[in-house]
Parts: sequence; C-alpha cells; structure tokens
Amino acid sequence: MSDCLFCRIVEGAIPAERVYEDEKVIAFKDINPVAPVHILVIPREHVATLNEADEENEALLGHLFVAAARIAKREGFEEDGYRCVVNCNRDALQTVFHVHLHLLAGRRMGWTPA
Repeated sequence: MSDCLFCRIVEGAIPAERVYEDEKVIAFKDINPVAPVHILVIPREHVATLNEADEENEALLGHLFVAAARIAKREGFEEDGYRCVVNCNRDALQTVFHVHLHLLAGRRMGWTPA
C-alpha cells in the first residue's frame, strides 16, 4: 500500500534504523521510544489490524513473536526480560494501520504496558 508508512519502510522508500530482518518481517527502532529499548517488528505483508487477520496470517503473526525472541537474544536482554505489545485500532492507540509488535525492554516494566 503506497500510503502506508510501514509498507514504505519495508520498500526502503522511508529510512529506518533496522535491527533485524528476514523473509517475513523487519524490525527497526521506534522513533518515539517509550522504553530504553523500543523496537517495532512488522510483517513485510500488509495486514492493517488484527481484525483483518485470518487463517492465512496465522503463521505470519506467530513469526512476529519468534522474531521478537530472536532480537531479544541477539541484543542481550532476553534474560532480563522484555514486553511484546500489539495494539488494535484507535482506542488501543494503534496509530499506524499495519500490524506491528512493540518490543520493549531496558527497564523494569510496571503494569499497564509501556
């Protein structure tokens, strides 16, 4: 989708500080971090929200979490801990309508998320 910010990042039309990529996802540092480590993990394929996901997206959505665990191990915060957050729609504060996982780490988390 040409008007989707994250699709444009996937295409390379908008720069991002990438920290991980494979054939299904890319991950990059959030430009407005809410934790010392704030990485966005996004599928290369456009899926607007979790509400649009279907059986064809199951493996892809699971892969977001597998990629997050790989990043945590690679970046060295897997043992200290991290949080994975997926927001769906406006009331949950989803601002870019391309499914994405927020990977948060680098401090002790409280509850509520972030």
